[in-house]
Amino acid sequence: MMRKWEWLFVGCFFWFPLHAQLADRETYLNDIKAELIKQWPANRTVNLVFHGHSVPSGYFKTPDVRTLQAYPHQVLSAVKEAYPYAVVNVIVTATGGENAEQGAARFGEEVLTHRPDVLFIDYALNDRGTGLERARSAWEKMIEAAMKAQVKVILLTPTPDLATDVLDEQSPLAQHARQVRALAARYHVGLVDSYAAFRDKKRSGEEINLYMSQGNHPNEKGHCMVRDLIIPWLTDE
Repeated sequence: MMRKWEWLFVGCFFWFPLHAQLADRETYLNDIKAELIKQWPANRTVNLVFHGHSVPSGYFKTPDVRTLQAYPHQVLSAVKEAYPYAVVNVIVTATGGENAEQGAARFGEEVLTHRPDVLFIDYALNDRGTGLERARSAWEKMIEAAMKAQVKVILLTPTPDLATDVLDEQSPLAQHARQVRALAARYHVGLVDSYAAFRDKKRSGEEINLYMSQGNHPNEKGHCMVRDLIIPWLTDE
């Protein structure tokens, strides 16, 4: 027979996932949006940090890197259009070819050192090589370290790989996308569901390759899709 505290533990264990939910897009970054509307001399610099692999790094057709066409800098342009008085830094700590374990290993020295106001994490495309369990552990370490530093976090599901059918819900890429969604809900942080957006394009009859520069890298049009998913978190549009 279980003791009382053991029943409580089991009850809490099953209760938590059922009640976990994503951060509210309308309110999660209200404090950041309040900073962005301030004018000199009351304003301060707002740091948006993008951590991940080759996609946020700006790789198009390897080794061609198009920094200003990649979604982090597209986000900067859109944010500046919405907030003309804001001082905003976009800092890209992404490294081509990296997975979440490698990103977690340098997280303190190369990410948190920039004192991000908002941190975007995009690693799932490359996490297939390490598997779900190891990837989850690495994402958890980064999320928890960021939250401890009082950084707002937004997780990104992967952009497509043309070698994988985006409609295949059992593919490793789809499984990693589900894991990222679950982590966002568990930690009550933001989610940018790139994978679902590209999946919906395919379901509507569009060819995904129109959004890709090579098999696993979006082109400018594909990066625009990701940007358009991020901007509603940072503006009231």
